Amino acid sequence: MADSREHHDLQIVDKEHGIPYSKGLMAQSLMATGLPPERSYHIAREIEQHLIDSGESTITLAGLREIAQQSLGEEEGEKFTERYRRWRQLGELEKPIIILIGGATGVGKSTLATQVAHRLGITRLTSSDLIRQVMRAFFSAELMPAIHYSSFDAGKVVKAAEAKGVDRDITGYVEQVEKVCVGVNAIITRAINEGTPMIVEGAHLVPGFLKEDLWDRAVVIQMVLVVDDIERHRGHFYVRDQETGGVRSLEKYVESMDKIRRVQDYLVKAAQKVKVPVIDNQNIDDAVKTVMGIVLDTVDRYQKASNHKIEVN
Repeated sequence: MADSREHHDLQIVDKEHGIPYSKGLMAQSLMATGLPPERSYHIAREIEQHLIDSGESTITLAGLREIAQQSLGEEEGEKFTERYRRWRQLGELEKPIIILIGGATGVGKSTLATQVAHRLGITRLTSSDLIRQVMRAFFSAELMPAIHYSSFDAGKVVKAAEAKGVDRDITGYVEQVEKVCVGVNAIITRAINEGTPMIVEGAHLVPGFLKEDLWDRAVVIQMVLVVDDIERHRGHFYVRDQETGGVRSLEKYVESMDKIRRVQDYLVKAAQKVKVPVIDNQNIDDAVKTVMGIVLDTVDRYQKASNHKIEVN
């Protein structure tokens, strides 16, 4: 069995530079294929033992990746080998990857975004709710009332006369989305201009509402997360209440389930209209695998299209 300690005498060299082999970093790259953490760390240890048994103290990065791909195939099969190959393409992208995860309150957006960011090695992660909070510091409730309520409570700013014949809560929600998207567009633009990969999650990422004029300068992947089963959705709030020690009012969310579900329905319809993937978060591990599959498939299509352009030119 492989030694669980890090072997810092194993050096990964790239040109004149060298760094110690890290099981943690190797496992992180393997998790990008959709493998669960325990399997990823197991294979990372097997790779380390392979390097030790070889008797060599250094290996090139390309050589390490070939060993990793071979070990992954032997342990998990061709499907994961192909996913690992696609993950390697991420490092070859000439454009930054921007992942946008929309969804109603309580569907698990922040958990999913964190898991995906870890697997892809993306360090810039933010939420539209944080952007809304910043905007609240600059714009008073009198000046911009919609942003001073939760996404499912924004209907309170809609006057009775304006609400005739429409869903008051959705009307308020859309008004808030339009305001917050100004900030969301700004941070996406900055990430694209800087060439920095980024993940944004939030209830305000409604397909069709964001400016797409700069998206050709990035690989933008948009999706909407949902929880189809209402009882499972409700259960998310109870779990979050226990995990956070009641920092957020459980009663507020449970009593607002009807509003939250109508926001979810609106998001799904918006996503379907522009053919944005809708992912049912029945299980977070399965949801992560689905998202990683979407990301890797998108990158693969982008690379093939880029290569085709080069061949044509």
